[in-house]
Amino acid sequence: MTSIAVIGTGYVGLVSGACLADFGNTVICVDNNAEKVDSLRRGIIPIFEPGLDAVVARNVQAGRLAFTAGIDEAVKNSAVAFIAVGTPPADDGSADLRYVEEAARSIGRIIENYTVVVDKSTVPVGTGRRVAAWIGEELDKRGRGTAFDVVSNPEFLREGSAVQDFTHPDRVVIGSESERARQLMKDVYRALYLNETPYIETNLESAEMIKYASNAFLAVKITFINEVANLCEKAGANVQDVAKAMGRDGRIGAKFLHPGPGYGGSCFPKDTRAMAKTGRDHGEPLSIVETTIRANERQKQRMTAKIEAGLGGPGSLAGKIIAVLGLAFKPNTDDMRESPAIAICEGLVRRGAKLRVWDPAAMKEAAWRLASVKDSLFFAQDEYDAVKGAHALALLTEWNQFRNLNLVRVKSLLALPCFFDLRNVYKREEVETAGLDYFGVGK
Repeated sequence: MTSIAVIGTGYVGLVSGACLADFGNTVICVDNNAEKVDSLRRGIIPIFEPGLDAVVARNVQAGRLAFTAGIDEAVKNSAVAFIAVGTPPADDGSADLRYVEEAARSIGRIIENYTVVVDKSTVPVGTGRRVAAWIGEELDKRGRGTAFDVVSNPEFLREGSAVQDFTHPDRVVIGSESERARQLMKDVYRALYLNETPYIETNLESAEMIKYASNAFLAVKITFINEVANLCEKAGANVQDVAKAMGRDGRIGAKFLHPGPGYGGSCFPKDTRAMAKTGRDHGEPLSIVETTIRANERQKQRMTAKIEAGLGGPGSLAGKIIAVLGLAFKPNTDDMRESPAIAICEGLVRRGAKLRVWDPAAMKEAAWRLASVKDSLFFAQDEYDAVKGAHALALLTEWNQFRNLNLVRVKSLLALPCFFDLRNVYKREEVETAGLDYFGVGK
């Protein structure tokens, strides 16, 4: 059992803290928002993540998980301090490290005994060295020579399945040159170590690069199949057949070969831009990543044009009502950060459309994410309420409840029989059998 402080109770911090407690560690999560801390103590989870509430409740009741607004108390009594604060993108695409620096300096002002400081936030290559320098500067101001080590331990959590990802990871990456720190990290993850989870032990810079390279590669893969889909539409091919055959090749793999309106969320857009900026800073521009970023933005705009073309071409959206099902960037989350739905909704409104929207989890966030088009927006009560009287249905997020729509009912509710399946959830035959005109991606 290891005593752990987790600084930051955002998505990564809260999931990490709760799951580390579930591994048998004693964890205290820190947040400078006292109201948020009070809510967490009362069992109110501020993010939408299936299964997380049960993990938090179980470990609070067992006495392994606690929450505080006081960083001194948490860090002083912990052998390991995780930094899990936000790293929002700056205007130039780089990661804003102000909160990481603030956390690091706070640690340097507090620690009395040997402490392992863990970068859990997604940070650019070289940040671990900077964290060590910031802590060292604060220790020097105190006239203390307290020993510490910095470890890079990137997260690989998918929103909507983060608890499963943390407790059953493909690998655990530990970036450190200190054997003492590596051993302590293995104690932290002892439950996984005993289950023979692969451990990647490397230096700080490599661990930081692994996170960015992994996310950038997945973004490239998504964008590649989207561009193949666009070509399939022009050439008369079916991208789903193409992707299925590609995925059977063990060198390629089937995951992330699903065409759609582009990637979004809190990771891929931010991390691809940050990695591209790192490449430029080092004089090694990553042309594939740079191209991926631009192509992904084009894909979002292409979806708006697809809907307009399906309804008759330029000018056809004026006065039309479009039902939009799905606003979150993916199912099983309420996260709309850089969701393709934002760009698509804004594009539709710019071309004269009005929208009836529905998402099972993201309606509260949509109220401010879509504020720029609020005068052309109607928030529906469910998927069928959204469809009522609309001239077209656009499916943007593949929630399970959207995978089995009553298509006959949908047809009866629509003013025009147009179904834009931008996630390729349905087969053309079943939609057309219900009397609807079908528009997919890449087929």
